[in-house]
Amino acid sequence: MRRPVPHTLRGQLTAGLVLLLAVACLAVGITTALALEGFLVSRLDQQLTASGGRFAASLEHEVRPDADNRPDTRGQSEHTLGARLLNGTITQAAVVDEAADRPVPLTAEDRRALAAVPVDADGHSIRLSVLGAYRVTAVTGDDHDVLITGLPLHPVEETVHRLEVVEAIVFGTALLVTGVTGALWVRISLRPLHRVTAQAANVAGLPLASGEVAMPGPLPVTGPRTEVGQVATALNRMLGHVGDALTRRQASEERLRHFAADASHELRTPVANIRGHAELALRHHGPVPAEVVRALERIEAESRRMSGLVDDLLLLARLDAGRPLDHEPVDLTLLVLDATEDARAAGPGHRWLLDLPEEPVTVTGDAHRLHQAIGNLLTNARTHTPDGTEVTVRLRAEHTTARLTVTDNGPGIPGELQPEVFGRFVRADHSRSRRTGSTGLGLSIVHAVVTAHGGTIEVDSRPGHTSFEMALPR
Repeated sequence: MRRPVPHTLRGQLTAGLVLLLAVACLAVGITTALALEGFLVSRLDQQLTASGGRFAASLEHEVRPDADNRPDTRGQSEHTLGARLLNGTITQAAVVDEAADRPVPLTAEDRRALAAVPVDADGHSIRLSVLGAYRVTAVTGDDHDVLITGLPLHPVEETVHRLEVVEAIVFGTALLVTGVTGALWVRISLRPLHRVTAQAANVAGLPLASGEVAMPGPLPVTGPRTEVGQVATALNRMLGHVGDALTRRQASEERLRHFAADASHELRTPVANIRGHAELALRHHGPVPAEVVRALERIEAESRRMSGLVDDLLLLARLDAGRPLDHEPVDLTLLVLDATEDARAAGPGHRWLLDLPEEPVTVTGDAHRLHQAIGNLLTNARTHTPDGTEVTVRLRAEHTTARLTVTDNGPGIPGELQPEVFGRFVRADHSRSRRTGSTGLGLSIVHAVVTAHGGTIEVDSRPGHTSFEMALPR
């Protein structure tokens, strides 16, 4: 199982600080423990050298120098080990116990361990099954035997273990205090970085795609030479460039929007005049050549098409400018019924199906614009599918949303066109669009109207299935 790794910079810095301190404490603890153990063992070696093997030598005489015929334990500390080897065999072994000697029952393994001690007067560590760890030294006796003297290592091990416990407590407390203090210090040190992060998150949440954007003010730079200060300076510079670019874009969009609105408004009158004169000429009762009649009919048709294009452009310009819409209760069920009847009359070759709830579905908005958006969806389904296509209009009321879905089983929308299907002047079939009089603004008007009402519009299309779903807040 992988160990958890801190994901935040504060956690990583704190963990790194504590880890470095833990490594340092571990190195200090190991070094001091080894140094103390070496010092205490060298003291044992000095004691063994100073004893000169006197206790072990007293074991080789049958007649003891003292009155009680006992080994010479004078000046020997308690638990001192003495052993005599003759021809590699242990003949006597005893331990000083309460200023007397006590024979030691050695096992075969203990005897082999004692016999393997080098006769060099240096200290060596061995472990006996009956006595534990001992520091021993071996010298040659007067009778060409080997005299072994040893002192227990238990006091050394106990002292070193006590030091390790104390170091563990002290170092553990130091690590805990350092971790808490380091976390607070890192948190205080990273406050400027938090402000940078908050500023970046604030800018990321702004609607930068369109409209006028109010960029936040620059961040205060407390330490321009620090890494955090450099990041804050770079962010301020970047936000300044972004703000300037957005201001220029907004000014350009405003100019383009005003131009489209002014041009559309100015074109409405001459287009209406051209259409009126064409209709008037067609009503002339005198003989008119067929070629002239055909030309007048084309003038009337194109002026009607241009009039629709001008109206659509003017509507989009007004929606882009944020012109307020009506906010009144709108019966979507009635709008769907009326729009479907109009579509059925315009496209009798299609099969129009309705799936409506029993209760009326109402929303708050502009009834005229919503009727236009629904009509554009149905017109799109009728225009871009052949006769015999089944078009289903479904309306559903949810708790906070009204959903209108227009589905057909036509050829579908090409995959490369779907991401921009709601764009302006987007046509799936240019020749068909010109033949049918489509301006390529129908779905963009639907998107603009739905967005102005706070809703969403989505498309899902593949061969044999195309669905437009409009969601409006209730």
